[in-house]
Amino acid sequence: MSPRDINLVDLRPEIPSARITDNMSSDERFQNETLRPVAKLQDELLLAVFRNYIKKHKNKFYELKLEKRFEYIENAIQRDIKFRNSLKGVIIGQFTLDEYDAYIENSSALNKRMMNIVKERIQSNIQLLESNMAY
Repeated sequence: MSPRDINLVDLRPEIPSARITDNMSSDERFQNETLRPVAKLQDELLLAVFRNYIKKHKNKFYELKLEKRFEYIENAIQRDIKFRNSLKGVIIGQFTLDEYDAYIENSSALNKRMMNIVKERIQSNIQLLESNMAY
């Protein structure tokens, strides 16, 4: 591994619940070994990117009730392709070269897993998105 790859892997937090077993699929293994730790590492940046998205869309998010905020997050990630690609970049930029090679082999399925993880991370931090806490 290159020094860059070693440094990237060393930065990632450990996630005890992300178990690796012999009988899991390669996609599930990639999710638990790479996607989840990278998403956790990038948590603050993902929230900052989403805050900027809210701001660019005239802060409508802050006018919504909690349930609608969850829907807003999901719709933003699913329907806004530019925003979705930006989020993918936040995650993919933290891949090692080997991980990137594995990712491009099955990017479609891994993108779905990635965006689900990102959505869950943003939604689980919804309290940090309150308008008085933004920036």
